[in-house]
Amino acid sequence: MEKFFNVAGPCNPAKHYMLPATERLPDVMRLIRQEQYFAIHAARQSGKTTLLQGLVRDINASGERVALYFTVESVMAYPDPHDGIAKIVEGMRSDLLLDPLFGELVRDPNATIPQLLPQPPNLGVKAFLTMLATKAGKPLVVFFDEVDGLTEGTAVTFLRELRNGYITREKIPFPSSVAICGMMDIRDMKAKVRPHSDTLGSKSPFNVIKKDFTLRNFTKEEISELYAQHTAATGQVFESEALDLVWEYTQGQPWLVNALACECVEEIHDCDYSLPITAEDVATAKETIIRRRDTHVDSLMDRLREPRVRRVLEPVVFGGPRTVSVEDEDYRYVIDLGLLREEKGALVPSNRMYSEIIGRYLTRDEQTSMLQSIPDVPWATPDGLDMPGLMAAFQAFWRENSEADRHVFDYREATPHLVLMAFLQRVVNGGGRIVREMASGSGRLDLCVEFRGHRYAVEIKTSKNFAGEKSYGQLAKYLDTLELSEGWMAVFDVNSAKSWDEKIYTRDIEFDGKAIHVIGL
Repeated sequence: MEKFFNVAGPCNPAKHYMLPATERLPDVMRLIRQEQYFAIHAARQSGKTTLLQGLVRDINASGERVALYFTVESVMAYPDPHDGIAKIVEGMRSDLLLDPLFGELVRDPNATIPQLLPQPPNLGVKAFLTMLATKAGKPLVVFFDEVDGLTEGTAVTFLRELRNGYITREKIPFPSSVAICGMMDIRDMKAKVRPHSDTLGSKSPFNVIKKDFTLRNFTKEEISELYAQHTAATGQVFESEALDLVWEYTQGQPWLVNALACECVEEIHDCDYSLPITAEDVATAKETIIRRRDTHVDSLMDRLREPRVRRVLEPVVFGGPRTVSVEDEDYRYVIDLGLLREEKGALVPSNRMYSEIIGRYLTRDEQTSMLQSIPDVPWATPDGLDMPGLMAAFQAFWRENSEADRHVFDYREATPHLVLMAFLQRVVNGGGRIVREMASGSGRLDLCVEFRGHRYAVEIKTSKNFAGEKSYGQLAKYLDTLELSEGWMAVFDVNSAKSWDEKIYTRDIEFDGKAIHVIGL
């Protein structure tokens, strides 16, 4: 069967290009051999289920142990622990019906182990796993997926049953190794089932977990290795510039890595393997995926409206100081979503595609409303964009619409930054793109407008964080990284006592050999 890049559900080594299961989690087999209990967490669509199912295949192929995979995702709708535990057991039983080792056992609703188990149908998780461990005849390894989605009561009961089985397994058969897996790390799961300083009234069910693994993204070398599988199978080459751009766009996020390759191979070149994949192809694929709002992108967009996400993300958008500590539950939630990451002490979007998605989604409605507000002027010139004219037009637009725009965005403090992004995005759509540099604590938002082969740097500040020469120095440094000799600095004056005549101005200065156009707003 011809393999392909998978963007829908877990990967199958017989059908899809993929990397070995344990490459991103090399220590996991050591814990399994030590018969330890552990946790694995990763963001959505980062390859977690693929990893778990790959581990099951590898373990079972070795013949030394028996491994099983169960997801408890369907149990999320049951808040009552009695119903939740019953549904977990029912789900495990259903998953095993066709298993050659366990099928006969679970098909019999009256199957039990005398003197060890209560009579069905009241089997709990501990009792059911004891039954499976007895039947397995070898050390049993069980992976439970989506555990962090369980409601509080069900999660506590489920974890307690695992703990009880763990501490009695020397006398009563029980899985030798268990992994609980989900999007949250152990600390967040504890916060969910034991808010603040509350205790559970007994020994913590988490105290049998030896280690919490984080499933990392692909490295740049692993992206090359993955794509090389396609090249070996078809002869189609990914040019080195294309590989560099995939890394820049994705930072190794597995779904994005596969989605860009799939779009280039199947849609842009229609599976014509004689054509190489170029950097231009990757850029086109990125634009298509964002505009098309594939499931991964759409899911990410939906998260941006959540209050707890907005609380952490808003300072990142406009460069404000961090408003939450690393111990804050909302901070951990956004990190676990894979939306943001730490970089040199600042919070930044996890990759450049996410940065674009954030910028475009938060300004989407404003872009639509601007359709009638932006003058019908040919901003494009033979030399690129008429940036002086464009910025003057935005000054007029902001003067007329700023009060109304303050009520449009959920991200209120970032409103000036979002309005200017929307204005520029509206203008360049169809002929260019905007690259956004977002970081908490930077005091600014840097934009690079790319239009028909030309680049224009725009730095956005408010009067609260405008610091004269220091600010000019920041823009000059940004211009150096882009190898540009001039740039624009938009300074929004947040002093409501000032008149528009005081706020609106244009000032041209030279700083460190750079031409800087300061646009007062």
